[in-house]
Amino acid sequence: MNEFVTYKSEENYAIITINNGKANAISHEVVDGLNDSLDKAEKENKVVILSGQTGIFSAGFDLKVMTKSPESAKELVTKGSKLSLKMLSFSQPIIVACSGHAIAKGAFLLLSSDYRIGVEGDFKIGLNEVMIGMTMHNAGIAIAKARLSEVYLNRSVNNAEIYNPKQAIDAGFLDMVVSESHLLPTAIKVAGMFSKLNKKAHAETKLKVRKQHLENLEKAIELDLAGDISINT
Repeated sequence: MNEFVTYKSEENYAIITINNGKANAISHEVVDGLNDSLDKAEKENKVVILSGQTGIFSAGFDLKVMTKSPESAKELVTKGSKLSLKMLSFSQPIIVACSGHAIAKGAFLLLSSDYRIGVEGDFKIGLNEVMIGMTMHNAGIAIAKARLSEVYLNRSVNNAEIYNPKQAIDAGFLDMVVSESHLLPTAIKVAGMFSKLNKKAHAETKLKVRKQHLENLEKAIELDLAGDISINT
């Protein structure tokens, strides 16, 4: 949909791919591209497969934007939180083919999706905000609470614990792990199964299951807008 996010439409699914430099950073342009791509998939009535580059799904928000000013950081974080809200309430199933590392907002994208497939290997998955000096924003806590158990919530959010792909299944970031060569074929197979769901029933049930979490996330975004994004040095 732009130079950082590509969209490929297939018969029963669409592949959305993030391609933004070495860290596959989540920038304003990436969020815009993801929003446009999701809108297109919804219009085409397609299951979504979201992926990144070989070895890295995303290392999180663009640090150049995050460190420019508190206002700049707040703007991007809010935009990312609204993307997660959109993904969690999206009418189509969203499958992430997590192609490697998924840190910070990269991991939050995993928590914002319906099914997550990781790859075997020495990859890092988790929320490192506290480790790098960022006080976790309210929306991030709301997303984590919706998808992680209380034990892993504290370990992941408060302690910034990072996991390998197999550990990330137990924590709640991934649903399964496969070899790199099987990543896309497995995602396509899952997309095929999801395409057999009744789309209206899926969309309506998702909203019912996540009703409280979505309301909590909306309130958290409002709190973040009213406050500051704290990055401590």
